[in-house]
Amino acid sequence: MRIRKPGKVHERIWFFGREESGVYLVEGNDGAMIVSGGMSYIVSDILRQFKEFQIDESRIKKLLILHSHFDHVGVIPFFKRRHPEMEIYASERAWEILQMDKAILTINEFSRNVAKRMEKEEVISAYDWEWRTDISGKTIREGDRIDLGGLKVSVLEIPGHSSCCIAAYIPELKALFPTDGGGIPFGQTIITSGNSNYTKYQQSLERLKDLQVDYYCADHYGYVIEEEAREFISKSIEMAKKTRIQMEEAYRFSQDIDVAARKLIASFYEENPSYFLSPEIFLDVHRQMVRHIATGIEGRT
Repeated sequence: MRIRKPGKVHERIWFFGREESGVYLVEGNDGAMIVSGGMSYIVSDILRQFKEFQIDESRIKKLLILHSHFDHVGVIPFFKRRHPEMEIYASERAWEILQMDKAILTINEFSRNVAKRMEKEEVISAYDWEWRTDISGKTIREGDRIDLGGLKVSVLEIPGHSSCCIAAYIPELKALFPTDGGGIPFGQTIITSGNSNYTKYQQSLERLKDLQVDYYCADHYGYVIEEEAREFISKSIEMAKKTRIQMEEAYRFSQDIDVAARKLIASFYEENPSYFLSPEIFLDVHRQMVRHIATGIEGRT
């Protein structure tokens, strides 16, 4: 079952934000942690929902970045400046990227782009959300655990969607936070997005498939529970295989990365016109994926 409405996921987990972009709040005995950073324009939604559900912001001691793409770090500068004592966690590679001038420019530019697409420009102008070099924090790695008191959040490195991608898993709750390193539960389908290295993305999905999952907490389009949650990674693996075949066929037919990528996104938006990313941004994503696929094909010929 897929749920996209903000509210309580589990006695210790909340989902906040909007359908197309959300963050999670995990509550331990010693404090709470925001998991993932969503898009910048959901700040106003989160603040409203905190009031609606009577969330005590003073208990939020930590914030976990799952990867550094613009649509997953949007609210972090706002909350870090609002609560300077908040501890921010990310992978070593994520911190490297988030200190690069070019990456910061891209994050801020793409955030404005999508806010405009979603008609949320007023939020962009109302809050101090932009990334600058004043945001820093702690580095976490494979096998690390973040102790919230009564709950420990385990870290798994799952590169492929991005080079800096990690997942969070809470064994006690059977809750998985895979960010886009897992499948995205859009509509009634699953979108697989191995942006930086599609092969590593598929390998990372295989790493996740043996975890016991009752709560599949995606960053885009809400969370999945019950039997579908238990099967979601396996279904994502199958969808990733189908998507790879589609990319291989598109490239073999055209022998041109750009042409193949344009054909793929034209077909995608014909079927999914309401997807949150603009076609321009999603075209860049497909170029990256097809380029990787093309390298594999050319290497085999």
